[in-house]
Amino acid sequence: MTTIEDAAAGPTGWFRLDRDGHRLEAGGAWTIAASARLDQELLALEPGTGGIEIDASKIEKLDSAGAWLLLRTRRSLEAAGRKVNRFSLPELYVPLLESLDTCPDTAPPAARKHGLHDRLALIGKATVQAGQQAWHILGYLGRVTVEAGEAVAAPRSNLRIAAIVHQVEETGLNALPIVGLLSFLIGVVIAYQSIDQLRKFSAEMLTIDGLGIIMLREMGVLMTSIIVAGRSGSAFTAQIGTMRVNEEIDAMRTMGINTIDTLVLPRMIGLVIALPLLTLYADLMGIIGGAVMCAFNLGINIPTFLRQLQQAVGVNTLMVGLVKAPVFAFVIALVGCYEGFQVARNAASVGLHTTRAVVESVFLVIVLDAAFSIMFSVLDI
Repeated sequence: MTTIEDAAAGPTGWFRLDRDGHRLEAGGAWTIAASARLDQELLALEPGTGGIEIDASKIEKLDSAGAWLLLRTRRSLEAAGRKVNRFSLPELYVPLLESLDTCPDTAPPAARKHGLHDRLALIGKATVQAGQQAWHILGYLGRVTVEAGEAVAAPRSNLRIAAIVHQVEETGLNALPIVGLLSFLIGVVIAYQSIDQLRKFSAEMLTIDGLGIIMLREMGVLMTSIIVAGRSGSAFTAQIGTMRVNEEIDAMRTMGINTIDTLVLPRMIGLVIALPLLTLYADLMGIIGGAVMCAFNLGINIPTFLRQLQQAVGVNTLMVGLVKAPVFAFVIALVGCYEGFQVARNAASVGLHTTRAVVESVFLVIVLDAAFSIMFSVLDI
């Protein structure tokens, strides 16, 4: 403990330590205004040895910040092996100090370095959660399949034609501008990059072959599905999730309304109808974009372009892309509706599950597209 006569003094709070280091006297206003200065000066004191008295009877004003500094000083002295023989404080402030003394230590724990064991534990936890999520979605798929089968068996009573037409309009017709623009630009990019590479081999005409095969087999349906997952899949989750927050789902169930027939099947059937049509439209816009690029860059006129395209692709190439579309649409609608029903009764959960629906839908679409590619390769299609 320092032996300086005045370890700290100031116009507000102050403290003094005698030369022997056995008496610490404090006075003035120990408030939050002086806490920063007092904190630094108290930390600069040396622990010293032997017993010590803390006389805080001259403190005129004390708040929780000053009381915590006094309490911390006493605890640090005791931790250093010094016995506090006496601790005096005005009666007015004794309850405040006692209440702080009974509180647990609120200091934040030291940051723990994550070792190999912790990282493996995090990976294992994420794997288990992914497995549980897949299992729950699989169970939901079974329920939706049963409900869809019953709706097909009795279409007059279960299928809501007006709702299905509305969903076709929302997910298909209203998505034409964004799908068309992006597909046109993708066609331009594919053609430009193909021309740039094939020019090295004097095979620029093969640009048309590559454009037709890539757009019709892969890029048309894949890009359309990703756009729809971000646009319509997220909308499904947000709409149903908002109904969950507003307790509309509970009200429908109380009235005996089947939520699968009312909310899920119209969205699912509408998207299954709309996505193949959007895919066909995206294929057309992508080829138009490629044709424009070939016309400007290679000087190929439209009849020549169409003749070369007809030789490169056939009906099978077009059908390979269109066959994928209903499957992708079903998965996007299934995940979007499932995540909507998982929303908790707060606004933050709507955003969380909407983001999760988009990520899961895009992931499953890409996985299924890879599976289709492998299957078509094995079948030599």
